[in-house]
Amino acid sequence: MFTGIIEELGRVKKISSSAQHKLLEIEAKNILEGLQIGDSVAVEGVCLTVKEKNPASVVFAAMPYTLKSTTLGFLKINQVVNLERSLKLQERLDGHFVLGHVDCIGIIRKRLYRQENLCFEIAIPAQFKKYCLPKGSIAIDGISLTLAEIKPFGFAVYVIPYTLEHTSLFFKNPSYKVNVEFDILAKSALKLYDKDV
Repeated sequence: MFTGIIEELGRVKKISSSAQHKLLEIEAKNILEGLQIGDSVAVEGVCLTVKEKNPASVVFAAMPYTLKSTTLGFLKINQVVNLERSLKLQERLDGHFVLGHVDCIGIIRKRLYRQENLCFEIAIPAQFKKYCLPKGSIAIDGISLTLAEIKPFGFAVYVIPYTLEHTSLFFKNPSYKVNVEFDILAKSALKLYDKDV
C-alpha cells in the first residue's frame, strides 16, 4: 500500500525482455535506503516487486498483464518515472490509500492554466466514470490528487507547482497516457450499492 506522495523521480536505465516478463532497471537514489529484495515499490503508480538492488538502481520484473494494462508497456530508455516505497504503519498518511493496482489507462486531453492554476483534463474509458466523485481522491501515475471536475469524457485535476516540479507530470502533455487508480474507499462504498460494480 502507498500514499500517492512521490518520493523521487527515477530514470529508466535498461529494459530487457524474456518469454515470461520484462525487466525494468530504474536509476534511483532516495528509495534505495533500507530497500530490500522482495519489497514493493510503486513505479508510475504500478506496484512492482524489487528483484535486484544495485548501488544506484533497482530492477523490477513486470508481467505481460501488467505491461498490457498499464503504461509500463510504453516505457522508454531515459524516461522519468515516479517512485514511492510502500507505506509503513507508523508513518503519517499525507495522501490517500493507493494500492498500486491501476484501474485503467487515461489519456491527457488538455494541459492548460486556469486563473494561474495548472489543470490536466484526462479522458478515461466510459465504464470507469462511475468511480469519479467530485472532490474525491484519485491517483494519476501514482500521484495523490483531487478530482476537481467531472467531464463527459472523464475528469479534470489541478496540480500545484510543487507537485508538478517533483513528479513525472512535468514532462507530460496532451496525448500522453497515464495510469489511473480510483480511490479504494469510493470503489468499496459504490460496490455496496451497485451489484454491477
